[in-house]
Amino acid sequence: MESRILPVDGWSKVVHFTDKESGLEAIISVHDATLGPACGGCRIFPYASFEAGLEDVKNLSRGMTYKNALGGIPFGGGKAVIFADPKKDKSPEMLRAFGNAVNSLDGLYYTAEDSGVSEDDMKTIQSVTKYAAGIHAQGVGGNPSPFTSRGVWRGMQAAARQKFGADSLKGLTVSILGVGAVGMELARLINEEGGHLVVADVNEAAVAEAVKRFDAKAVSPEDAIAADVDIFSPCALGGSINVDTIDQIKAKVIAGAANNQLKTPDMDEALRARGILYCPDYVINAAGVISVGLEILGTWTNDEMNRRIDKIGDTLTEIFKRADAENAPTGAVADRLAMEVIEKKKAE
Repeated sequence: MESRILPVDGWSKVVHFTDKESGLEAIISVHDATLGPACGGCRIFPYASFEAGLEDVKNLSRGMTYKNALGGIPFGGGKAVIFADPKKDKSPEMLRAFGNAVNSLDGLYYTAEDSGVSEDDMKTIQSVTKYAAGIHAQGVGGNPSPFTSRGVWRGMQAAARQKFGADSLKGLTVSILGVGAVGMELARLINEEGGHLVVADVNEAAVAEAVKRFDAKAVSPEDAIAADVDIFSPCALGGSINVDTIDQIKAKVIAGAANNQLKTPDMDEALRARGILYCPDYVINAAGVISVGLEILGTWTNDEMNRRIDKIGDTLTEIFKRADAENAPTGAVADRLAMEVIEKKKAE
C-alpha cells in the first residue's frame, strides 16, 4: 500500500491511497476534527478523473463537518471515495485494502456505507479495522439508509408546514430524482401518507418498481427536476441544482437526501430569490450518520434514533424561521448554526 498526503488548504488531512495488488485507489478526506474524530461514509464510483474524485470527496467531507455538528454527535467531518465501478471492480481484496487504509489513520476517521457500498461490504472492511460502522448487530445500528429516508421524510413534513401550512404530505406531489435505497424508502413513506409521486432514475428497474408499488409517474431525470410538483426531492448524486436547471424548477420546496445538491454556493440565494424553500441537504439527510455515530458511541437505541430523527424537523423549522427573520438563504443560515457549534467547542 502506498499513500501520500495531498496539500489541501482548509482541510485537516487528505490522503491518497493506492494498492496495486487489490486495485485499490482511494482518497480519505478529513475536513475538520474539532468535535471529535471524523465520521462519514465511503463512496465507490468510477470518476472520470482523479480531480473529479478529489473535488467530490472534499465537498462531501466538508458537508459532513456541518452535518455532524448540527446532528449533535461528537464527530468531525470526513469522507472517502474509491475510484472503481462498484458493479464491476469491487472485490473483497479491494475492500480489505481500503480497511487497512482507514486503519493507517489511527482513529482519525471512521467509515460507513455510502453509494456503491453495502452492509456486507462494511463487514468485510470491519474484518481488518475497528474504525468502521453501519453494521447491524444484536438489534443495534445497521445500514443507515432507512434512517436517512425517515429523516428526510420528517424534514419534508416540516418544510410542507412552513411553505404550505400543511399538516401532512397528503395530497401533495413529490418528484424524487433517484429511487435507490434511500429514495425508494422515502417514496414508500410519502405514499403511505397519501402523497403523490413522480420518480426518475437511470436504473430503469428501480423506476419500474416504484411505479408498480406506489402508482408513481415515471419521467426522465431531466423532467423530474422540471416537474410541475409541490416538492422536488433530489436523492441521487449531487449537483442537480445548478445554473442550467434552476430556472426549470417549478416546485416550491426542495427536500432531498442527496449530498451537495447545490452545484455552486450561489444557488442558495438564487433559490431564495425565486421563493423556493430549500432544506439544507446536510441537515435533512443527517439521520444516517447520526445512527452511525450512536453506534460508534455505544448509545444506539430505537427510542434514541426516533428522537433524533424527529429533531431533524425541529432543526429545519428553526433554520426556516431564522432565514425569514434575516431575509437570508437557508443554506447560509445552516452553515452559521453549524459553525456556532464548532466555535463553541474550540472555545472550551
